[in-house]
Amino acid sequence: MEIGKRVAREEDWIQGATGDWEIVLGLEVHAQVTSKAKLFSGASTEFGAEQNTHVSLVDAALPGMLPVINRVCVEQAVKTGLGLKAKINLRSVFDRKNYFYPDLPQGYQISQFKHPIVGEGEIEIDLPEERTEKIGIERLHLEQDAGKSVHDMHPSMSHVDLNRSGVALMEIVSRPDMRSAEEAQAYVRKLRTILRYLGTCDGNMEQGSLRADVNVSVRKPGGELGTRCEIKNVNSIRFIGQAIEHEARRQIEILEEGGKIDQETRLFDPKTGETRSMRSKEEAHDYRYFPDPDLLPLELQQEDVDRIAASLPELPDEKKERLMADYGLSAYDATVLVSDGARADFFEEVAKGRDPKLAVNWVNGDLFAALNREGHSLEASPVSAKQLGELLDLISDNTISGRIAKDVFDSMYKTGRNAIEIVEKEGLRQVTDTGAIEAAIDEVIAANPDKVEQVKTKPKLAGWFVGQVMKATSGKANPQLVNEILAKKIDIPSED
Repeated sequence: MEIGKRVAREEDWIQGATGDWEIVLGLEVHAQVTSKAKLFSGASTEFGAEQNTHVSLVDAALPGMLPVINRVCVEQAVKTGLGLKAKINLRSVFDRKNYFYPDLPQGYQISQFKHPIVGEGEIEIDLPEERTEKIGIERLHLEQDAGKSVHDMHPSMSHVDLNRSGVALMEIVSRPDMRSAEEAQAYVRKLRTILRYLGTCDGNMEQGSLRADVNVSVRKPGGELGTRCEIKNVNSIRFIGQAIEHEARRQIEILEEGGKIDQETRLFDPKTGETRSMRSKEEAHDYRYFPDPDLLPLELQQEDVDRIAASLPELPDEKKERLMADYGLSAYDATVLVSDGARADFFEEVAKGRDPKLAVNWVNGDLFAALNREGHSLEASPVSAKQLGELLDLISDNTISGRIAKDVFDSMYKTGRNAIEIVEKEGLRQVTDTGAIEAAIDEVIAANPDKVEQVKTKPKLAGWFVGQVMKATSGKANPQLVNEILAKKIDIPSED
């Protein structure tokens, strides 16, 4: 598709004073490469170290210090490119991108410009109503990160921490194919999931391992591309959505009042939910790119690329298709599972030899509701996949009802005990004694003669009777037996 030609759905248009407007979005995502050492030095990349303790002479840009490429970082970039179904360029070039920042010791950043290591690719994003959209990837290039300015240690001076200086980044540049904040958020979620599956970036946005520059412009639906503004270093998927919504509204108001949009770099303020001007946007030539004289062109062998391709894990899209085929899951359930590789693996262990629909409902529903409520990760779950599977076995063999199972699960989550231990200790086995169930039904019927007559003309009232019987038996009665015996006791007409 030609750049910018995709038109958003009408539901995604923004209503302005002069009619409808369309947002056009492209993202530049900076993903920190998972590696023990930096891109051009042997200094550690460990997060959270004391300031300026992970700094080599190369990172500090001392005179005469020369960069040496980290092979692992190159392989991680290639692996990411393959995971994005992108072209791997066997020859790429490192350039010097010249600009001044106080936390950039060299006065330039070693990056890639005309000849990146990875070319065009694509990501398929999942949207509500089981919609999907393909978002084009323009390029992926390697570059070194800058340090960090610290402004709260002295009343009149800023400090610089160079621990991040020289850390390897993959800058993943999308095409301007997104048309709503929702799509941009889905894109970042999907990209982060792919990176985590590949093991090439941990995706921890709160630690700065993944952050996005968001390019926003607006136009009349299907019109020419507008002037874009870049919102720098947004480090939260929620903030990405808020920044886009605010910036689009800001641009629309300016255009509708007869003004023009200045191309500029802006920052998003999470406290106010607004963007503010940072600087006028430099064009590429203002950076005075030129090939780094200290680094030869990076040349890869096809056999190395093939070797990396053979090592790729099952990626989210392939896993989703397999889960749908092997377990009969809906697209929605499969999408939720594959959003986290650990969740999908957990599900497969629970579902082994069991009803997959029951398994996915408990994993995506009850388990993750409890984890989210308590602020636990899946790795810290008090209920293991084996324990959850044993609970489902008790439901399937009618030892307990589905309703009682929820109480058992709550107890398992709080205590870590196994399901059968809780069932036996608390006397929660399902009542399958037809005599006991009949006695409970008889009591309900005798106490509610008016409703007995009503149910004969309103069959849906049968559910009320079942509820009363379950209440009388503390939820232990087998619901199927209750329905069968009730139907015999009361002449309830079929709803058909």
